[in-house]
Amino acid sequence: MKDMLFDTNLLLLLLRANAQWYELDRTYHFATTRNFISVVSLGELYSLALRNKWGISRLLAIGQLRQEFIVLEIDDDDILQRYGEIDAFSQCKLTNRPVSSRNMGKNDLWIAATGAVFGLTLLTADKDFAHLDGVYLDVITI
Repeated sequence: MKDMLFDTNLLLLLLRANAQWYELDRTYHFATTRNFISVVSLGELYSLALRNKWGISRLLAIGQLRQEFIVLEIDDDDILQRYGEIDAFSQCKLTNRPVSSRNMGKNDLWIAATGAVFGLTLLTADKDFAHLDGVYLDVITI
């Protein structure tokens, strides 16, 4: 299995100790892959924590993700350029790529660009990245 990049919604499963996380671990054997998260996902989690008044234990668990995953920053020229390309692709503005027509959220664009540059398989629980599968990166939607 290729190295994995986890979308924010998968990290929520882990933080909530959701049974679906453990089922995914049994299916994809996370201990046998290098597991990555985007710094953008950490920002999204801290925002959720503040908006939903999470307790200290869950806030500490967000910080613990830095020990459990390899955190990828976005301050990289290749990621910045891929962000622009994926955004243009998603809005049908590229002539050298198949037509898409999926306007993406800006945080999802950062996550996708990061995964694409590093050649990671993106694991997500939503369809927001489906149009990028096989074009910019491999996407597994659970």
